Amino acid sequence: MLDPAVPQLVVNSRTLYISWLPADPEAVAALVPAGLRPHPDRQVFMNQYVVDDDSQTSGFGAYSLTYLGVTLAGVDAPDGVTPGGWWTHYVTSSERVRDYALARGAPALAGHTTITTHDGDTQVTETDIDGVPMIRARVRVGDTGHRMHNGHHRYLTALHGQLVSSVYPVVAEPSNSFEIESVEFLAPDHPLYALRPENPLTIAWGYYSPRSSFAYPGGLSVLGELAPGSPGAGPAGAQRPAVGVVDQPVRR
Repeated sequence: MLDPAVPQLVVNSRTLYISWLPADPEAVAALVPAGLRPHPDRQVFMNQYVVDDDSQTSGFGAYSLTYLGVTLAGVDAPDGVTPGGWWTHYVTSSERVRDYALARGAPALAGHTTITTHDGDTQVTETDIDGVPMIRARVRVGDTGHRMHNGHHRYLTALHGQLVSSVYPVVAEPSNSFEIESVEFLAPDHPLYALRPENPLTIAWGYYSPRSSFAYPGGLSVLGELAPGSPGAGPAGAQRPAVGVVDQPVRR
């Protein structure tokens, strides 16, 4: 098993990263732990990506992954503009990545993501869990240009009853044209369905990149303890999280 304290690098993954307004804003807000605030319009984010070759990672090997979650208010990335997010689902094809992510607090489970090209300029992404199709998106894209996406993303997770945060550097080459045709949630009986987009589809932001690189940082920052009854919370009696990074190691 990979040491979860060791950073990992991924380069040139094929990536669809988008955010939308949900069909059921209250169901989305209910997925956020007490003490954190969802974005006012309850935005949902999703990143579907494929790493095609072992040579693209520092230790993960080739794999695919989809993560989803709720955009937060008050816990921005270091630029002070990009909002942080609470991971609700984290679906990966790799047992190695799954174990690494679980040890860092991600709600990881087994599944596969594919990205296929249709008609030259349409990318179709699909995520399944245990062989059952869950999410399918269709996106029309152009060539990559000279514009880059550089920055950081902040994601929060629950680990041993604590609320923890990591900041992930990212450098991506987005396509120079980008149009979401559809985002379908295919399994109404699965908990993922709570995150489905409203109809008509309203996209908050997004991009497709054939070359997206990022790193898992080496450390996790503790924000506080989760309130009882929160997603990922420990035993009763835990305190509400203090929203503000506390520079201390995560207890394991």
